Order: sequence, then C-alpha cells, then structure tokens
Amino acid sequence: MSTEENSELNHLGFVVLGLVSEHPCHGKDINERIEKRGMRDWTAIGKSSIYGVLKNLKEKGLVESWVEEEDNRIVKIYKITEKGSILLKRTIYKILSEFIGKNDPDFYMAFSMLPCLSKEEQIEVFDNSLNLIKNHKKELEEMLEEFNETPLNVRGLFIHPIKILQADIEFLEMVLKEIRKGDDLIGSKVSS
Repeated sequence: MSTEENSELNHLGFVVLGLVSEHPCHGKDINERIEKRGMRDWTAIGKSSIYGVLKNLKEKGLVESWVEEEDNRIVKIYKITEKGSILLKRTIYKILSEFIGKNDPDFYMAFSMLPCLSKEEQIEVFDNSLNLIKNHKKELEEMLEEFNETPLNVRGLFIHPIKILQADIEFLEMVLKEIRKGDDLIGSKVSS
C-alpha cells in the first residue's frame, strides 16, 4: 500500500469529508449543516476553514468538484471520490473500533456516519470498543482497590473515570442491542 493510500484524515478533514459523502454540496451548504446539527459544540471547525479543508481534500483526490450556477451565482460543488469513500469508511471503522470511552469529537463524527458501515461491521466495531472499555474499567477498578485507603481527592481520580466508562458501556450495549434488533434505526441517509 502506498503512503498516499495509507494516509489518515485529520479531524477537520474527517468532518468535511463525512458531510460531503452525504450528497454533493458546496461550502455554504456544509456550514449550514454544521450549524443546524449543532456540530460546532463538539467539533472544532470554523466557518472559513471549510474552504481550505475542501481544497486540501481535492488535492489529495478525496473529493472532486465542478462549478454550477445556483440562485444567480456561481458555486463550486464537491462530491466524494471512490478513494475518499474508501478512506472515510476505513477512518470511521478505526475510530469506532478503537473508542475507549472518552469525550472525542472524532467518535461523535464517526458515530454520525454509521450508515457507511455494514451491519456486521457496526457490530464488530462496537464489540471491539466495548471490550476495550471494559478492560480499561477493570484496570481502573483494580487500581482503585489498591488506593482504597487514600483520601477522596486521590480515589476520585479513579472513581470518576470508572463512572464515565460505565455510562459508555451502557450506551454501547444499547447501541449494539438496537443494531442487532435490526429495526432500521440506523438510516442510510442523514437528513439536514
């Protein structure tokens, strides 16, 4: 595999490529979807940075573009390429599969793109992640036991992440249950 094929997306590239993958669009449309979905609250992407990211994605061959007239103005429309789709899917799989229960904007973005993965891949990534989180929680619980006689300000450094990891475990178990149930709760298209 060449270095180019083995490249990874930075967070901004991941966000923008994920939004372009939903349907061909222009920079203003991407900004509007980011605003409408409240994504600026959990992802670090500025309004003007989108255009630089799109240019970079195009240079890497991950998106292609053309010019159209829209509302009496000329706009550049972007569409994900096959190479971009492959890298996006690989990135989503990796992020979801390696999630270890922390506040991670890439996890939120990858989770929003679940329809890019097959049902089997969705189950696989969350099973992997769940195992990682459970093992990490167990390690912290063992450490807490060692420090059980210490003051709260020391024990709390173990108790708090254990509680957070438990919430992540419950969340991922619920997600897996819904995916396995298969009631098409994970749509193939994201609206707005």
